[in-house]
Amino acid sequence: MTTLMNIGFGNFVVSDRVVALVQPGSAPLKRLIKSAREKDLLIDATLGKPKRAVIIMDSKHVVLSAKSTQALLLRISPQKKERSDVFEELKAIKKYY
Repeated sequence: MTTLMNIGFGNFVVSDRVVALVQPGSAPLKRLIKSAREKDLLIDATLGKPKRAVIIMDSKHVVLSAKSTQALLLRISPQKKERSDVFEELKAIKKYY
């Protein structure tokens, strides 16, 4: 069964096809976004708002979202997990960065 993830402003992606969910600040990601735009593989779902997350799909499409990576992570996490479990995982991940 296909599970949709709300990425903001009434836009959705198929969560099973998400390969990576990253923040857009680094130079390699800026190059990736520019390359995707040139190849017509960029989907801008920000509605003019600042981009806060970049979603890389298995079809090589790059989706820009105005929602934060943390907010999207909560939406993509399996339904069986409680929100507190996801927050604990985020804290553990941030400890290493």
